[in-house]
Amino acid sequence: MADVGLGVYTLPEAARLIHAEARLVRRWLKGYRHTHPGAEGARTASFSPPLWATQYASDPDFGGEAIGFLDLLELRVVKSFVDVGVSLQVVRRCLEQARSMFGTSHPLTSTQFRTDGRTIYLQSLREAEGAELLDLKSLQYAFKTIIKPSLFAGIDYEGGQARRWFPSEHHSKVIVIDPERQFGKPMLTESAVPTRALHDTFKAEGGDKPAMAVVARLFEVPLKHVQAAVRFEDELQAA
Repeated sequence: MADVGLGVYTLPEAARLIHAEARLVRRWLKGYRHTHPGAEGARTASFSPPLWATQYASDPDFGGEAIGFLDLLELRVVKSFVDVGVSLQVVRRCLEQARSMFGTSHPLTSTQFRTDGRTIYLQSLREAEGAELLDLKSLQYAFKTIIKPSLFAGIDYEGGQARRWFPSEHHSKVIVIDPERQFGKPMLTESAVPTRALHDTFKAEGGDKPAMAVVARLFEVPLKHVQAAVRFEDELQAA
């Protein structure tokens, strides 16, 4: 059963919200098997464990197929690293360093990571097996493209920890993901109406301009909020 305040997302839902491939999200959170070349053409298999234990990892009701709000935001940062070519080996080491330094299970969602992340990242690079000086130079540049204001834009922090996320790429606060409301599903900030409900009703009413006004009347919300919700859900489905 989902705990109030944690939020709950299936792995495919999480992938859509951070605009990542579902197979990659599963790989990061469920672990994966891979093979290595061995002697005389033989190959050996090994297993890379999940990058971290999710908020619902020990909950039998979900069977490891659901994650919480902090997991979602942690995934968002991991995706940013991977998108610019940082290996999972370095990402894993970075997470270990940050957990140790901050004393928290989800260090990438803390305000400390914004200030100490560079030190943690570079130390992780140096300690990761096989990291070369040439890679170090290019990946230092990669880090500058990751840890930038836009990565943390739209996230509200309380006590140094992420508490809610305004996910619209248009930097609007009309839509929010708040683990303490609607189980963390995207919704209108003011009225708490889920964006999915608005989008589904819009499609059921014909999916045209007049339908926008109908939805606004049905849910008693501003027309511009319906427009924002429909655009947001369309972008999720296209991701």
